[in-house]
Amino acid sequence: MPRLVVIHYTAMTDWVRARDWLCNPEAQVSAHYIISETGLVTQMVKDADRAWHAGAGGWQDTCDVNSWSIGIELANTGAHPFPEPQMAALECLLAELLRRHGIDPAGVIAHSDCAIGRKIDPGARFDWLRLARQGLAIAPKAPQPAQVDQDRFAALLTCIGYPDGQHEARLAAFRLRFRAGATGPLSAQDIGVAVDIADQVAKSRKHLA
Repeated sequence: MPRLVVIHYTAMTDWVRARDWLCNPEAQVSAHYIISETGLVTQMVKDADRAWHAGAGGWQDTCDVNSWSIGIELANTGAHPFPEPQMAALECLLAELLRRHGIDPAGVIAHSDCAIGRKIDPGARFDWLRLARQGLAIAPKAPQPAQVDQDRFAALLTCIGYPDGQHEARLAAFRLRFRAGATGPLSAQDIGVAVDIADQVAKSRKHLA
């Protein structure tokens, strides 16, 4: 049974070509759903079947994200905003998937979350806060700056689910998801947001236990 939903962008200018490529066995890549810019949702792989969308990704206690997740591709090059019809369709699809499979909002992640240093989709233009307001993902609620401590930050990222990796790559992936646009060395704001998100993840695990 899927425990995660992974959000991607296609990085292609034509959603039909992207759909056809994802359905081509020679591509060695696939996803469960693709959503066009106009909000058309196409299912390409059954929810219960394994799709090749996360690659060599890891999250929380699994190093095989493909076997435990549903992949959603959004038609977007990564260089422009996600249109309203597409986001509305994504919200409807996510609500149904979370209900159908009992997935917690903390289980809705970015490709960049589970493939740190390798992937950046759905990117800085994606509106995670919008999904969080609908109870379809998590976002910082009321983070308070905390003392900068790289070891503590590393431990918090592990608690959240981020796989092991170099500090810079993990920080970049975390910021892309939760502090888009932030730059520079690890900061008090990074620590505060990480504490907030780790707390939400811990509460979601207790709820599912």
